[in-house]
Amino acid sequence: MAASEEEHEAPTEPLDVACGLENVPVGVWPPGAEPEPFQYTPDHVAGPGADTDPAEITFPGCTCLSGPCVPGTCACLRHGDNYDEDACLQGLGSAAGCAQPVFECNALCPCPGHCRNRVVQRGLQLPLQVFRTADKGWGLRTLQSVPRGRFVCEYAGEVLGFSEAQRRVRLQTEHDSNYVIAVREHVCRGRVMETFVDPARVGNVGRFLNHSCEPNLLMVPVRVDSMVPRLALFAARDILPGEELSYDYSGRFPHQVGSGDEGRPEDGKPRKPCHCGSGACAAFLPYDGSLFCASAQPAVHPEGEGGSRTGLSAGEGEGRAPPR
Repeated sequence: MAASEEEHEAPTEPLDVACGLENVPVGVWPPGAEPEPFQYTPDHVAGPGADTDPAEITFPGCTCLSGPCVPGTCACLRHGDNYDEDACLQGLGSAAGCAQPVFECNALCPCPGHCRNRVVQRGLQLPLQVFRTADKGWGLRTLQSVPRGRFVCEYAGEVLGFSEAQRRVRLQTEHDSNYVIAVREHVCRGRVMETFVDPARVGNVGRFLNHSCEPNLLMVPVRVDSMVPRLALFAARDILPGEELSYDYSGRFPHQVGSGDEGRPEDGKPRKPCHCGSGACAAFLPYDGSLFCASAQPAVHPEGEGGSRTGLSAGEGEGRAPPR
């Protein structure tokens, strides 16, 4: 009996949502609580209909052998330095109202692992915690301060084809959380490149991020090994320890007016209320009905230049579980 009691009272290992697959564990609050089950992956995986395997290396490497990777000599830095000496993203205050293209050095580059142009590929570095919010289901917060421009985490999951993304969104009811995101990058001559990602079944810690009309994170497509972008989230401002992390589901650049999400569901269902609590709250979550349309994907150009924007497709998912 005594041995049994001692075994019962022995402390248990804290739950790590990341299952040991990240550089640092991702805890859960309150103790004993556990999010809905899903398969954890720190990186994108190929899902149904995906044209390209996200793990396939298709970019040639740079040739920086004798010196550091710098603009003008490094093929990966065609648009200038991506990060400063503190590994913070540059150009967050861009007057263009969109994120500039970011290409990191990749697996074929001879430059060392500590190259300044290798940030997102190093994975999660900050201690994060999944926690139960008052009215948004699960959320995600940082346990330490985060300076403006610092990489926080990715939004990783299954990369889907258009038809599969459309099918999954159409199967959702108004009570279901939506994880499917459509990333639209405006490339040369008005063409749009779209990437569809769903972390509902297979995903990473980014799936717990909630929407805010005044977010502290900005999503930027970052390319490392191929044209399939990593959906990297950077601090849009200095973030305090314990602060909930959030991004704008509509993909607006910080301080950009208008979201282009004024549409309503075709079946007349009411839009979900927003609970972000910010002074600029729009009262409802961003809505984008593009995946309900029967139109095909727009033509794209694989080497498109120019800015990029992100947006939630058919986005009506606040939190990652229905409010309780």
